[in-house]
Amino acid sequence: MRAFTASREAGTRDEIWLVEHEPVFTLGLAARREHLIATGNIPVVQTERGGQVTYHGPGQVLAYALIDLRRHGLMVRDFVRVIEQAVIEVLAGLGLTAVRREGAPGVYLSGPGGEAGAKIASIGIKVSRGCTYHGVALNVAMDLEPFGRIDPCGYPGLAVTDLRSLLGPAAPAMETVATLLGEKLADLIEGKA
Repeated sequence: MRAFTASREAGTRDEIWLVEHEPVFTLGLAARREHLIATGNIPVVQTERGGQVTYHGPGQVLAYALIDLRRHGLMVRDFVRVIEQAVIEVLAGLGLTAVRREGAPGVYLSGPGGEAGAKIASIGIKVSRGCTYHGVALNVAMDLEPFGRIDPCGYPGLAVTDLRSLLGPAAPAMETVATLLGEKLADLIEGKA
């Protein structure tokens, strides 16, 4: 991502990379080590993205959005909202109601009163020369236990969930969710949705 972003020119096409990682805890630029509780044998990696600590692992779709913000007339805050909206719309298509939480980027399931409940997607981006990298991690069908080894996103006790926990056997496959998320991100960034 760094090399792609550093070599970009005005005409370089934007890209969205959809990936799945082996187990890893990542620390954002604002991360405080006291939010690492018991990492065990899972590696801890410092990154350049914004935010605190999170977990990535099998069963989670990561969408790395390599976007020229200037080309799309977006400010960083607007871009974060586009990413959140893409996840919210993908979840709505699966019959789930999700919301933003003011001051805490990411996507949360809607609680009984419409407030933010368990977190299902984390966002962390980096901007260099007006272009973004890193992106969003959407929990699909993963082992959620490692989230208990950290204070997710710097919030002690923050509940984290995934689609499998919510939808059971009706949860779509990883590949399906990756495709839906990639397409929705592309449409919203291009202003087609």
